[in-house]
Amino acid sequence: MYHEKSCGAIVYRKFHGNTEILLIKHINSGHWSFPKGHVEGNETEIETALREIKEETALDVLIDPTFRETVSYYPKRDTLKTVVYFIARAKNYNFIPQAEEIADIRWVDIGYASNILSYDNDKHIVSKAKSAIM
Repeated sequence: MYHEKSCGAIVYRKFHGNTEILLIKHINSGHWSFPKGHVEGNETEIETALREIKEETALDVLIDPTFRETVSYYPKRDTLKTVVYFIARAKNYNFIPQAEEIADIRWVDIGYASNILSYDNDKHIVSKAKSAIM
């Protein structure tokens, strides 16, 4: 069994009295999710999340390490993938999608995000993040 590990975050902002989170649409699969990516070398989970968010969106964020949720699934036979998600407050709001990986990015009201997210695991994490953010 091969094990993969990725880290990312539910990136949020407070905007005109609303809480919005950043959703990304992946080019290869077409699914909507959160910025995340593989751990490289001896990176910590937080270092991985910060790097991946910056690479995929060009956003700088402040990660809250007290919120840490994991999701595990099998992306292919004989491969178990674990993804660690944090919550992170955006320091800047103008994103630039990473052309090689990201088809679309948008800020979405946190209460509407489950209508766009592709996977139930992600919808569940948003509901947990919502109580931590608000």
